[in-house]
Order: sequence, then C-alpha cells, then structure tokens
Amino acid sequence: MQLTGMLHGAKLLRFVGFPTSEVLGPDANEEQIKALIQREGSVFVKPVFKGGVGKKGKSGLIARASDLKTALKEKERLYFAEHRVGDVFAKAQGVTFEGAVPAQHEIYFSITDSTQFRAPTMTLSHRGGVDIEELGKDEVTQVPFDALTGLKAFVVANALTALRAPMPIISPLVQHLPKLWELYHDFGMTTLELNPIRMRPDATDRLTPVACDFKCSFDRDDSRWQRLGLAAHLFASDYSDFEQEINELRTYQGQSDVYVINPGGTILAPTFGGGANSLVSEILGDDAIISSDFGGNPPYEKMKQVARICFKHWLKQTNVLFVIGGKSSNTDIYETLRAVADALREHFSAYGPAPIYVVVGRGGPNLVRGMGAMRDTMDALGLPYRIFGFDSDISEVILYAKAVDAWMKSGGRAQIAAGLNMVAAA
Repeated sequence: MQLTGMLHGAKLLRFVGFPTSEVLGPDANEEQIKALIQREGSVFVKPVFKGGVGKKGKSGLIARASDLKTALKEKERLYFAEHRVGDVFAKAQGVTFEGAVPAQHEIYFSITDSTQFRAPTMTLSHRGGVDIEELGKDEVTQVPFDALTGLKAFVVANALTALRAPMPIISPLVQHLPKLWELYHDFGMTTLELNPIRMRPDATDRLTPVACDFKCSFDRDDSRWQRLGLAAHLFASDYSDFEQEINELRTYQGQSDVYVINPGGTILAPTFGGGANSLVSEILGDDAIISSDFGGNPPYEKMKQVARICFKHWLKQTNVLFVIGGKSSNTDIYETLRAVADALREHFSAYGPAPIYVVVGRGGPNLVRGMGAMRDTMDALGLPYRIFGFDSDISEVILYAKAVDAWMKSGGRAQIAAGLNMVAAA
C-alpha cells in the first residue's frame, strides 16, 4: 500500500504540524491557480498516479509554470499522462498544482523498517532533491534508533553534525524532523520519505523546512492506517477483478497479498509466507500465474474463499496447482489445506473437472491431518498429486512443480484429461 505525492501527503503531514508546500488538486479552478501563482511566483504541475511509478521528473512528467496560460496547457498535457517503468504501467488521474518553494538547501529524509539493523532507521542527507543512491557515502547517513523512545532531537542533531551540514539548517531540522516519527509510528507505516525538504528562508532569514514531495507505505494488515480516513481506492494500483476480489477479504487475521505475474501462466501457486513467496516467484518465473502470500494463520472460511476466487479465475488454464509454504510456527496447516481441498471439490462440482496435477509442500502444526485432507480429496477427484513434508528442500519442491508443468505441456495434460473422461484443452 503506497501513497505518493503532495495531494494527500500534505494532509497527512498536517496531522503532525510539519510545514508543506501549498497544493491544489485536480478540481482547482482558474482563479485558484492564478492566485497560487501570484503568491508563490510559479507552480509545479504534476500528474497524480496511484502508487509509486518511478521517476516522473526524468520522464518529462513534471512541468513548471509562471503564468495561468502555461499552467492550463500543462494541465491538458499531463491530466491523463501515461507512464511506464519496466513492467509497471500507470495512467494519471488528474494533476496537482504545487507552489514553488525558493531555497538554497534541499534535504532528503526517510524512516523505514530496516532488516539490516532490525530497528526503525532514519536516512538523512543535506544533499536532497536527487536519488539517494547517487550520493556518496560521506553525504548520507543511516541511523537506527529505539522504537520505544522514538526519533529524538539529539539523534537528528548528531546525524547532521556527522554529515557536517551547514549550521543554519541544523536547528530547524532538529525542531521539525522528530515530528515525522509520530506520523510514521501512529498510523502503521513501514516507510516514510520526504525528498526534497526545501529550507525556505523567512523575513529574518531563519530557515523553515518545507516538504515538497511525499512518499509512504503502509502495512495493510495494521488497521491504524484506517484512522487517517483515506479512501481504499487510493491503494488500488491494479483493477483486475481477481485482485479486487482477493483484497476484499482482508481481515484482522491472515494475509491476502496477491499480484498477477503472468495472466498466461500455467502454475497456480497459492503460497504461504513472504520468504517462500520470494523463492517461488523467482524460480517459477513466467510459468507462475500469481505471486501471493496467504500466511498469517488465516481462518478456514477466509482461506476457502481465497482458494475459491483463485480457482474461479485461473483453474481453467492451470497445469499445476502448487500449494507451497515454509515450515510454519503458528499457521494451522490442517485448516488451510482442508479449506483449499474443500474449495477445489466444490469448484469441480460447480464447473466440472479440470486436468491438473496437484503438488503440496508445507510444514507446521497439524501437518499430517492437513496432508490427509488433501490426499483424500485428490483421491476422490481422481487427480494425480505429490505431497512433500517439512523435511523437504523447498527449492527442490519448486523445481519439481516446474518439471511437472513441463510434462503437462508435453502431453501429460491430455493423459489426465483422458483419465477424467474429458476432452483435453488445447
């Protein structure tokens, strides 16, 4: 769940009193735009995309206008702008008009959950406004801190001193940056990034940090983000019926993270656990239909609904139903495998049999009962299957599923279809 740009970022920053550039949304009228230009001298016109879609400025998707005519012309150009970065495609849904903030100094700041330090970590540089990767090691610092005490002023002060930052910017940043910990911590964020923060001088030349771009990510399963009153559609980066149906099943228990890798894939892999998901997605590649994580000990009814939706959308083209996960410590394997088996039985009853090969690999509580439920269902449906236990190498299990898919493509699917008294699909 990502949120980018100042249209909504400015609203979030106001929760903690952090100064922001003045922003008008897509519904701004000509009088408002003209007044903003008169106040700030010029405006930046930026397209509004859902989620993070790469560097818009380097793609010519940010314009600057110092008069109304130019601003409206850029609005027309960018309102429905399209942007592609690798396999990610996005289409704008309007533009924002952001007042220019004159400044000599630009700051990069972020807080994120660091797997390296196993703690929240502040990344800070007084050379902001550029990709953080482009900076030298002496120009940026990463400082882990205690989540119990939060981001204290002295942490910011020590970091800026170590960077040899100019003295005029230290005091204002020490005053304002710790406020961002409250926003990050209290609303279930996993990443918060401001780049750039521009140091705007006031009438007495005292500098004030002003956020000019915003990015954050939320833990969707942490319900505290809902207190911000953000519309759920802001986080829908894809509009496929499948992903929308799965996302509607989010509850306090159990994950339902899913992404369509290849709509033409042939291995349907409901996966349990983030580590397993990474390995499955990497090894299966384009053979996989979806990338998913359905772990977190989902209750029976939720897992059955998840499986039902997966089968409804993808079972017709599937060669291998690959139910895979690591060795769980808290997920009830019997409940999850029984739910998948029951959903498959009901799908066959409603839509008829499908020529698939079932591969299962899991470990955890009630494993034997869960495997028994899968075995009984596969025997009843007449499907070939192979089940691997907790002592199997997960990478070898994935390669086995990949080999079965190759066999299915070379004639195995027709053999299974014949055994089920079906006409094999082309």
